[in-house]
Order: sequence, then C-alpha cells, then structure tokens
Amino acid sequence: MKRVRLLHIEFDTEIGAGEIPAFRSAIIEKVGRENILFHNHLNEDGFLYKYPLIQYKRIGTRPAIICIDYGVDEIHKFFENRSWDIKINDRWLEMKIAKLNLNQFMIQVWDRPFDYVIRNWIALNQDNYLRYMGLEVNTDRVHFLEKTLTGNILSFAKGIKWTVERQIGLTIKDIKFLLYFNAFQ
Repeated sequence: MKRVRLLHIEFDTEIGAGEIPAFRSAIIEKVGRENILFHNHLNEDGFLYKYPLIQYKRIGTRPAIICIDYGVDEIHKFFENRSWDIKINDRWLEMKIAKLNLNQFMIQVWDRPFDYVIRNWIALNQDNYLRYMGLEVNTDRVHFLEKTLTGNILSFAKGIKWTVERQIGLTIKDIKFLLYFNAFQ
C-alpha cells in the first residue's frame, strides 16, 4: 500500500484540443528547461523514460495540470513566478486558477474486482497499433489491450515508487473507441 498525492489545477481560460502541446511548452518555458519533471527530457537527444508526474490536460475547454506524488512538490516552480500568464501560439493567456484540488489516495491491489470506465485512453503507440491490427480474432485483441493496460499500471507504479505486491488482474468487458487511421500514416 502506498499513499499518493494528486494535485489537480484547472485554469480559468480556454484552449483548443490541438493547443495542449503548446500549453505544455509554454509552462516548460515559464519554469525553465532545467526542471526535468515538467518535460522528461534529459537533453536534446535523451529522454527520462519514466511515468510523467506532471501532466498537461484539457478538461472541458480549460487547460489543466495534474501533479502526481513528487510532481506536487515541483509545481511551485511555476507558481513562484510573478506572472503566471503564458503565450500560446500568437495569444497571451491570463492564467487564473478556476479549480485547485489536492487529494491523497491509498494505492493498492485489492482482493476483489472493481468496475471502472476509462475514457480517452491512448492505448496504442505506432508499433502496438500495427501489432493490434495484425490480430484477427477479437479475443486476441482484447487480451492485447489487457496486457497493455496492465503494463500502463505497472509503469505508473514504478513512476511513483510503489512496489506492487500482488498480481494485477484485469478484464476488459466492453470496448468503445475510435481509431484514427491517419494518425500513423
């Protein structure tokens, strides 16, 4: 069992879905590239291959930052700036906080199953997409996605330094998703 802090910061402005990378870049520029947890790049050629503890999202139409565990300690590097305003593409955004929630959760594997709904899960990278499409039987595809999700959970566990003491068992019951075929062409 491990305690994990989760800080949800939602700003009172709007961005388009395609502006999330620009939002991320603007925050990184504000805090400075020397703060690796904000971008997970070691240098121009190298990456820090670990679960991102600071994540950039769009909730509704608002930009948001989600800080997990050690990321909660690092977000002060953004807020210690005199101005939080950022420039995205050709416009300035006044970054006022609309919502700020800090929670602490107990992370563990339970003896009994729970039902969850996962939305907007980007399950497949370019290589896994090709492997998935090569599977002809739906049960093989579901099993592939279950293994991928288990891997995502284990990556998260490693990122927050949680030792998973039991086997993670999961079953995908229903899949509703859109495949963007042009994304990998």
